[in-house]
Amino acid sequence: MKFSNSWLREWVSPNSTADELAHQITMAGLEVDGVDPVAGEFTGVVVGEVVECGQHPDADKLQVTKINVGSASEDGELLDIVCGASNCRLGLKVAVAMVGAVLPGNFKIKKAKLRGQPSFGMLCSESELGLAESADGIIELPLDAPIGTDIREYLDLNDVTIDVDLTANRGDCLGIKGLAREVGVLNSLEVNGPEIEPVSPTIDDVREIKLSAPQACPRYLGRVIKNINLDATTPLWMVEKLRRCGVRSIDPVVDVTNYVLLELGHPMHAFDLDKIDGSIDVRFANKEEKLTLLDENEVTLSQETLVIADDKKALAMAGIFGGLHSGVAEGSKDIFLESAFFAPLAILGKARQYGLHTDASHRYERGVDPQMQRDAMERATALLLDIVGGEAGPITEAVSEENIPAPRTVSLRRAKLDQRIGLHIDTDKVTEILTRLGFTVDFADDVWNVSVPAYRFDISIEVDLIEEVARIFGYNNIPNVAPQASLSMRKHQESKLSLSKVRATLVNRGYQEAITYSFVDPKVQELLHPSEEVMTLPHPISSEMSVMRLSLWTGLLQAVSYNQNRQQARVRLFETGLRFIPDDSAENGVRQDQMIAGVISGARHQEHWNLEKAAADFFDMKGDVEGLLGVTGKLEAFHFVKSENPALHPGQTAAIYKQDTLIGYIGALHPELERKLGLNGRTLVFELSLEQILDLNVPEAREISRFPANRRDIAVVVEEQVEAKKVLQLIEKVGGNYLVDLNLFDVYQGKGIEPGFKSLAIAMTLQDTEKTLEEKDITEVVDRVVDTLKNELNASLRD
Repeated sequence: MKFSNSWLREWVSPNSTADELAHQITMAGLEVDGVDPVAGEFTGVVVGEVVECGQHPDADKLQVTKINVGSASEDGELLDIVCGASNCRLGLKVAVAMVGAVLPGNFKIKKAKLRGQPSFGMLCSESELGLAESADGIIELPLDAPIGTDIREYLDLNDVTIDVDLTANRGDCLGIKGLAREVGVLNSLEVNGPEIEPVSPTIDDVREIKLSAPQACPRYLGRVIKNINLDATTPLWMVEKLRRCGVRSIDPVVDVTNYVLLELGHPMHAFDLDKIDGSIDVRFANKEEKLTLLDENEVTLSQETLVIADDKKALAMAGIFGGLHSGVAEGSKDIFLESAFFAPLAILGKARQYGLHTDASHRYERGVDPQMQRDAMERATALLLDIVGGEAGPITEAVSEENIPAPRTVSLRRAKLDQRIGLHIDTDKVTEILTRLGFTVDFADDVWNVSVPAYRFDISIEVDLIEEVARIFGYNNIPNVAPQASLSMRKHQESKLSLSKVRATLVNRGYQEAITYSFVDPKVQELLHPSEEVMTLPHPISSEMSVMRLSLWTGLLQAVSYNQNRQQARVRLFETGLRFIPDDSAENGVRQDQMIAGVISGARHQEHWNLEKAAADFFDMKGDVEGLLGVTGKLEAFHFVKSENPALHPGQTAAIYKQDTLIGYIGALHPELERKLGLNGRTLVFELSLEQILDLNVPEAREISRFPANRRDIAVVVEEQVEAKKVLQLIEKVGGNYLVDLNLFDVYQGKGIEPGFKSLAIAMTLQDTEKTLEEKDITEVVDRVVDTLKNELNASLRD
């Protein structure tokens, strides 16, 4: 919404500069996008009168004039000026740039000769003074313009245009009236708008109005005005006010409706009376009904589009755009003037549906004052009669009272106001703010009962009133007070591992967190968990999402397939969430277990020139799981046991135990399932009970040895079926306090090793915190380890 600073000050004039005013309304929530001068920078331009005008003797397109500028010239002499404008004529009042004048762009006026004729100045157009982008001729000033007056003073060109970017809820400020009301409240000033007097009808002509869509159009006013003179010129003061608000002058009728739109914030429209067949009907469009708009584009109207129609055809899109064939045009003598209230929801989005955006639709979508239609009609009628003449008939009104928005009553509690703002504002001040905003206020028992006018569509609940009080009082006037609160130490169990750290561990290992649905496809779940009882939803979203998941694998595997189908060859995902196990002993007959699961597919590493290309295998995932379990500080409490699972590959499946408690599974997906699920390549999964891995080993301070460590490597030969883990567990058991680290670094089968046996190369690190170990101490530990392995596992040292 662009508005002229000087126009606003006709309504209310605060003691502040334009920049200060712009800052003030910005702080009140009406953000200002720019403050721009209404004309270019120029000096030395005055009002003059053409007293002689004749053809240039040597140029067909030039005229030689004598201009009276009164006392602005030396001794009141007439100025000889050569002019090329086609509209220059005798008796015209013009803008004269005299010798010495400086026009926009630092263009200086000097004495000159044009085709041999002297010229002591220039007659200016709007574009040459920075009033418009282009112009067809020189400025034509009113005949009563005082000769010799500085043009800047005469046209009040020391004015600025303020561009306000209004939010969608402030449709009440899309007019000078609404903006003036805001400025008046902010400065505690009275607002003095023009008095709108009823226009007495001089003819009896009327048109019947029917409301076929009363919910969309609860009120419609019409008035016949006959015998207008469309050749009349729109007054310069009105043209200037329109221009400064970004509206181009078209003809007197359109200019008046635009003027009322900008002044009162209420759209209006005028029809050519002779092009209306019968009565006016406000209805929704018929199926496949067509309308040619004012921009000459033909549209096919939707049946949800509200139209103004006569007995035969649609005349206009209600509240949006007029029709070409019913519009006021050259030669129109009689008009039908419209002023209506259209419900915001009836107009909302309709303009965009047809690729349109008009000033009228912009206002109707946000809501206009449902009580302003008669004032707008009277104001427009008076202006039209004054400019184009004519005879006005009586106002015809059709109204559906039950569909007109009624004023709402909203209560504002004193305690809630103080609590939300954090400041006690005097009761009388709050009452004054609300009253100046146009609200009717009644205060009793520390409660303001506020009757909100219908044009404030944005005020409906208590916090809306609190916002109004705060912004008018001034956010900058509310002191900055730091909140006070007593701080207490948050309860935190050091022995509990946080879920965020669990997630961060997997993310750091290259996984991405996924979130899948808890309800899954029963066919897919049956493949993973055959013959297991499931919880079926009574009202599923779809048949593919009709059962609750028994594990997180179902959703994760479908996510892998989705990604692979979109050229993602390497996928690493994890998820935390609930699984749902039917259990009669549990609450509501279902046990909900918090789980963490992961899946990997594709290459072991991201493609890199220095890394070998190999597919991820069981031990890659086992390493990730051990890394996850290692965060607990209790890795020794967990162990992997060869197992079977119907969803996993035989021989590549392990159950994961914590002490003697089964907490999950890890393994490669069964090849048959990979085929049925449409997965590419080997896919590995794990799932663990979160509850079982969130116990953290509390760190304990231990002495760090200052003495050197000693490494001893042994290679023992055991039967092929003996697990390496069992060998390491025996060594840990008998290694004693000197054994500080143990590592299996090689497994060998082949030449030199009997069939059915394997060689395990193990590194033992020995260290003491009190002394440097002697060779006999080290030998004693190694011998004890070897003897134990021989006795327990029939192991022997490799030659």
